[in-house]
Amino acid sequence: MPQNALVPRQAGASGIPGRSSGFDRPVRHLNQVDLARRWNLSPRTLERWRWLKQGPGYLKIGGRVVYRIDDIEAFETSRLHEMRDQANSRAGRPAAKYG
Repeated sequence: MPQNALVPRQAGASGIPGRSSGFDRPVRHLNQVDLARRWNLSPRTLERWRWLKQGPGYLKIGGRVVYRIDDIEAFETSRLHEMRDQANSRAGRPAAKYG
């Protein structure tokens, strides 16, 4: 066997047999079900977000919807709220007066 040949593996990146393309290479896309599991959402929520043009970017290839890992991570980063920023913005506001 050539040294640069790809070796089939038994399970996908998620550990579920049959969920990979069958070769050792990094996972670059997630389908709707896999992304819903990652975020603990219903797959229907992702469908609704696509219809409303919300959520991460996606590709539609031959009737299949897939999400690129780069788009998923960019969406997650855009939704990141740091507690430090919220505490600093509150510290700059004058205290409310009750009277």
